[in-house]
Amino acid sequence: MSSLDPREELAHRLGLASVPAVNFTSPAEVRERLAVQDYLSDDTIASTTFLADRLAKPVLVEGPAGTGKTSLARAVADATGARLVRLQCYEGLDESKALYEWNYRKQLLRIQAGRGDGDGPEEWERLEGDIFSGDFLLTRPLLEAITADEPIVLLIDEVDRVELETEALLLEILSEYQVSIPELGTVRARQIPLVFLTSNSTRELSEALKRRCLYLYIGYPDVARERAIIEARVPGVRTALAQQIAEVVRSLRQLDLKKAPSVSETLDWARTLVVLGREEIGVEDAVETLSVLLKYQSDIERATTALRERPPSSA
Repeated sequence: MSSLDPREELAHRLGLASVPAVNFTSPAEVRERLAVQDYLSDDTIASTTFLADRLAKPVLVEGPAGTGKTSLARAVADATGARLVRLQCYEGLDESKALYEWNYRKQLLRIQAGRGDGDGPEEWERLEGDIFSGDFLLTRPLLEAITADEPIVLLIDEVDRVELETEALLLEILSEYQVSIPELGTVRARQIPLVFLTSNSTRELSEALKRRCLYLYIGYPDVARERAIIEARVPGVRTALAQQIAEVVRSLRQLDLKKAPSVSETLDWARTLVVLGREEIGVEDAVETLSVLLKYQSDIERATTALRERPPSSA
């Protein structure tokens, strides 16, 4: 077994008929194919995505909200032609919403329809075997991802919102790629999904989950990369305006704000300025549109003061 590469070893352990083909030949190819999807990655993002594909390991992506963590999974799915399966995490998420549940209404209808056939133990045993079959099973994102026949990118979004019990369930699925259903037995994976877990770091995740994953931190981009992102995602924006926007946003993130502007909010601000026909940012242009970029009045007031004291530089 030691002579097998990680994908072959995992495929052998899961009993898959064949080893899935790799999606990327190099980190450079990752960057190129993600760029086609308008996702501009850096070297770290490209290298981690490449290794996740080659090593068949999940990626835990942490960082501030709005920095492109979820978009990365979407872009990888689009770049590889895989289907994106998303599990949106929230407090109270349980097995029935993450993994599977039985279609109780359909089961009840089947029981009612079968009552005329007899009421003895043998008849109930036959009926029980019928209603607890795959026809009555409702698959949720985790089970759907591992039992699909086609290539899958599984996005487990905001994993830091779930309780430790649900985190343990995720760890079990990502370790074994199989699910034990009491009424059906063990359901094994048909293929190896490419998995991304995102976290906004609202709580510390378990060491066991972190050990299972490759780690990737996506912070706020530098000015050059944010300008490139703006140019790629905002039609009609001029390079000079994109540069100004990136510089202003960087300066605002250095203030003591309740919520620093995210990349997605930067893009909204850029679209706003383009719609208003601005080719450069004046002080009043910036002040009048800060509500698109910032979402707390105290932040807007603090940013207004900073912008009046130090106006945006002309390109």
